[in-house]
Amino acid sequence: MADISAFFFILLIIGTAFPAMLTAWWLLFPALIARAQTRVEKTPWGTFWLGLILVIAVTIPIVILLALPFGPAKFIGWILLGAALAISTIGSAGIAAHLGTRLTKHSNLTALNGFIRGAVILELAAFFPIIGWLFVWIPIILISFGATGFALLNWSPREKTQISSAPLPTQI
Repeated sequence: MADISAFFFILLIIGTAFPAMLTAWWLLFPALIARAQTRVEKTPWGTFWLGLILVIAVTIPIVILLALPFGPAKFIGWILLGAALAISTIGSAGIAAHLGTRLTKHSNLTALNGFIRGAVILELAAFFPIIGWLFVWIPIILISFGATGFALLNWSPREKTQISSAPLPTQI
């Protein structure tokens, strides 16, 4: 019985800690999260592909370090894994901000209330068995890595220029 209670309370703590952590990022670094949110809104596929590249670039050294039979190398590998996942929460906060913005458009929620609901929706969608694990969690991780990369590099999406339908001036 104690094992079941421990498992339940661990899930409960993680379930409340994740939205709280994303909200802390959103409140502490609003400009950084806004850049990640803009990338998620404007260029989701570009964000996905950059995330895939970053995940591959981070995974290779981590796997090599964890495979070495040398204690400090394994320690550095675990530190890199934890740091990569911690930094990727910037992109997750951008995704939650995007969801929160969409929620506030359809109801009269405050920005903070919409953000927290977006973070909870993101978390619960990833917890859904099989479908959430494969079709929500994996793409969200890749998109969050990409959004984090774009936000930290301060690469904003290009603004689309309007092509005027006015006639071109003729040369004399």
